[in-house]
Amino acid sequence: MNLLNLPPPSAGDLLAPWLSARGDAAYRVRQILPRLWQRPVGSWRDATDLPAGLADALAQEFPLPRLELARKQVSADGTVKFLWALGDGEAIESVWIPEGRRRSLCISSQVGCALGCVFCATGRMGFRRHLEPWEIAGQVREMLLDPSLGKPTNVVFMGMGEPLHNWSAVDTALTILNHPHGLGVGARHITVSTLGLLPGLARLAARREQFRLAVSLHAPTSARRRTIMPVEQKYTLPDLMAAVRQFKRRVTFEYVLILGLNDGAEDAAALAELAAPLGALVNLLPLHPGGAPGLVPVPPAGLRRFAALLRERGVSVSVRRSRGLDISAACGQLRVETESARQIGANQHAGVEE
Repeated sequence: MNLLNLPPPSAGDLLAPWLSARGDAAYRVRQILPRLWQRPVGSWRDATDLPAGLADALAQEFPLPRLELARKQVSADGTVKFLWALGDGEAIESVWIPEGRRRSLCISSQVGCALGCVFCATGRMGFRRHLEPWEIAGQVREMLLDPSLGKPTNVVFMGMGEPLHNWSAVDTALTILNHPHGLGVGARHITVSTLGLLPGLARLAARREQFRLAVSLHAPTSARRRTIMPVEQKYTLPDLMAAVRQFKRRVTFEYVLILGLNDGAEDAAALAELAAPLGALVNLLPLHPGGAPGLVPVPPAGLRRFAALLRERGVSVSVRRSRGLDISAACGQLRVETESARQIGANQHAGVEE
């Protein structure tokens, strides 16, 4: 049984009768649970506050899986990108983004993605599989196990995958991230980013915690959105906006600016018509040049001009600067590059010319 796949209260409920059957004192539950998330250990034998016999029994009955670090890249701006190897040979990414006192961790919820946005390296990979709850929350756990990093102040589901496509596991992971006996990250410091999968959006809205919602919009009309985001064919922009209006929290619209595709004055006007009535924040993102071959980023002057057009129409705007430009920091890029290099090496070893 993997205790890391369970919300902390459920893990405690499982441990209590197991300890009783062993003849261990009930208070041992209060010693064991913090070692899952609050003060995590790499293995039960590292929990020096537990008797050696109990630690050995825990290792036998409830082994603690780890994400294996396959690659790590550190940018000159402090951004750190991790490529984690999974037990089945797949890999996922996390990105650590320090900024002042804020330390954000961008985490993945799937291996690959089924939704195929044209500007996303993960989308070009295709869908491989869903992550389990421990693999999602475990990306944060690994930060706590790294003495050079520690607990992030903010967690954002903006890595590989569409979180609401893997709702069952993400639902559990959100509880682990937020629960005081879990990682204890405040709900308002946890952001779920979605392309707009309406069933999952309704389930997220039904949770009582004030998790933040970011909608990956990237185009202000259905016709324009359909050219870059295939999800528009199933969940249309009008339906998405109707669902967002039912969400009782402030929403952020994520908008990657792509030269010639969604950066015109008419696009800014249409985007303002969507955002202003909701009081939504528009987060403008420069396209990462390494993540989308064939697409061109909007230059800084164009980005500032687009932001000014929105502000003139009463829209709150934040402009995110690119981070990790000297490393493979686009979503899914490190995974794709690593897989390509591995394939090239295999072909060269077999005598195949590229």
